Amino acid sequence: MNMTNSLIASTDWFPLVLSLKVAAVATVLALIVGVALGWVFARKKFFGSNVLEAVFMLPLVLPPTVIGYAILVAAGRRSPLGGWLREHLDYTIIFSWHGAVVASAVVALPLVLKSASAAFAGVDRSLEAAASTLRQSPFSVFLRVTLPLAWPGILAGTLLAFARAMGEFGASLMVAGSIPKQTQTLSMAIYDAVQAGHDDLALLLVIVTSLLSITVLVLSNRFFSLR
Repeated sequence: MNMTNSLIASTDWFPLVLSLKVAAVATVLALIVGVALGWVFARKKFFGSNVLEAVFMLPLVLPPTVIGYAILVAAGRRSPLGGWLREHLDYTIIFSWHGAVVASAVVALPLVLKSASAAFAGVDRSLEAAASTLRQSPFSVFLRVTLPLAWPGILAGTLLAFARAMGEFGASLMVAGSIPKQTQTLSMAIYDAVQAGHDDLALLLVIVTSLLSITVLVLSNRFFSLR
């Protein structure tokens, strides 16, 4: 017991704090984009919509290293966007926690998108039509009727996205690296601890990560049951 207390007291909890921050910001980004895309794919059918939706769902099935490489190609220092940011703003997402946010948001997006699309598709359109007869604008109908009815499903998907962002490793490692006190998240800290032979530390971090993930999944299941 004393050894456990000593290990907890001596452990650097920066990776936990950073993981929570990265996951929170990434989830907000995924929520904004996922809700917008979910509504479009649930309500607007156009030529190629199925293919376009499949493209946005790719991070769910592609290896994380592929996602990381794609981000490097799109926003790395040698890319047009990355070059412009570096030249004009002296800024880059490479080897910064912002890079981990981008990687986590990309891999978490499909979970929000799919949940939001299913939630919007399940909303009773007659209720929206009734609200429209009361001189409500389409945006007002969305905010007052559509979104509240779809919210339990969206929130459930958002919690899953948060859990996914918390556990992101491959894409974040390629984009942000594993720099102690800068970009080292929980998953990277576990990997580094195992590589260094610090099995007790790795086990402690695994337990913490598992408890956080179980909590999020229980909450997600609760909201799915409210749909």
